[in-house]
Amino acid sequence: MSTRVLRGLAAATLIIGCDPIAWSGIDEIPVTTHSEDARLNFIAGQAALDRGDAPEANALFRAAVAADPDFSYAWLNLATVSFSTEEFNSSLKRAAESAPKASEGERLLVEVNQRFLDGNLDSQLALAKQLVAKYPKAPRAWLNLAGVEFGLNHFTEQRADIAKAIELDPALMAAPFAMANSYLFNDPRDFAQAEKFYRQAIAIAPGEDNLYWALGDVYRGTNRLDEARRYYELATRLDPHDGTALLKLGHVNSFLGNYDEARADYDRGIAIAESANRPFFMSYKMFTWVHAGDAATAVRELEKLAMEVDTMDLQDDQRSGAKAFALTNAATICLEKGMNDDADRVIGNLAGVLRGNAQAVGTDEFSRIQEAQIAYYEGQLAAHRGDYKLALALAKKNSELVAGQQNPRKMESYHDLMGLIYFLERKYGKAVEEYRQADLTNMYNKYHLALALDGAKQKDEARRIFKEVADWNFNTVGYALVRKDAQARAG
Repeated sequence: MSTRVLRGLAAATLIIGCDPIAWSGIDEIPVTTHSEDARLNFIAGQAALDRGDAPEANALFRAAVAADPDFSYAWLNLATVSFSTEEFNSSLKRAAESAPKASEGERLLVEVNQRFLDGNLDSQLALAKQLVAKYPKAPRAWLNLAGVEFGLNHFTEQRADIAKAIELDPALMAAPFAMANSYLFNDPRDFAQAEKFYRQAIAIAPGEDNLYWALGDVYRGTNRLDEARRYYELATRLDPHDGTALLKLGHVNSFLGNYDEARADYDRGIAIAESANRPFFMSYKMFTWVHAGDAATAVRELEKLAMEVDTMDLQDDQRSGAKAFALTNAATICLEKGMNDDADRVIGNLAGVLRGNAQAVGTDEFSRIQEAQIAYYEGQLAAHRGDYKLALALAKKNSELVAGQQNPRKMESYHDLMGLIYFLERKYGKAVEEYRQADLTNMYNKYHLALALDGAKQKDEARRIFKEVADWNFNTVGYALVRKDAQARAG
């Protein structure tokens, strides 16, 4: 499960035909429902969301909207923990349809999330600031603002917003949990602070298994893999049905080179995973072959997985997300390893899935976002084939497709693609300029910046970045592809 789940984090005290209740100076965003059953499911769903248990939260918010189909906030939170673009879009539409019956705070939150699909992050930020101005004593309003700042890579502002939530409600576990995630994953990273805030969250909710595997992530990030494994195993004892802890054990064994053990860990996690998570867990198992240097097997298994998704016990709207994840990973492997004919086939299949997503959402804005992604992958393939004229044309197409977005990060993929083109042309200085404007929170991109710096004879900075990448220790397909080389180059 992604730590970027903070995007929509903002729930509130329930009211049932009465004024909102305030405790200890907290004045939360009022959330309106007239169903006791819906209220109870919402409260339980919010608790699951706070601890990062998206599958459980999804089921509980579904129960809430079944009990009260006009429960705008429950629809909104269901969108937040959705397992597909279709579910996100349909739940958000239902939240908007119900918003006229809801509070002003709910309506603002719906508008914040609506801006996600059209990539309008500037508008998201303005709306989130309106929300905290309206509810300055609402901890979850501040967490919502933190989530928007996170999407903009404004990590200093994000942490200040989370600190405000902690100040307002020291017993709200979601706040120190979010702060710990920020220090663990976002620049500047601070593992001591991450551990401090995870332990603060554990003090509030000492029985939550998710918090223990999160603490294990701190030890993994500091390369104390045996200690990380101990906390993951503790999480599995707290909840034997916690597939995520087993997934993380698989990551550790992958990094240690224990590939058979890693695959066994993944298999155990897959066996108990919720159906919506199962194909994603299976993709991580395929990364073991990447770590082991067998890219061809990884691609073959990921493509096979994408085809098998149609036979799995999934809702129809969840299939496209699972296919897109498997095919995106396969495409990245093919491109990095120069498997250009395979990349052509995989990217063609991926394009079909992304266009299907666009059709399901049904907006011009989202369709352009999907087409921009397709142009990005097709541009990489053209560059790897040495057709730089076509690659440049596709980079231009990508930039034109995102040009209308009110999103300061909209050009990151364009700069990433331009960096690749210049790097392959051995124009290393220009490649460095472009990669510096790409998404450098992505270690795969950061690795390529280091390669360009090395080519430009900026050896000291390149070596420093190679070491940062080598020590990252969080599993993605890009990281699986470059980890060993980064370690070798870091010395």
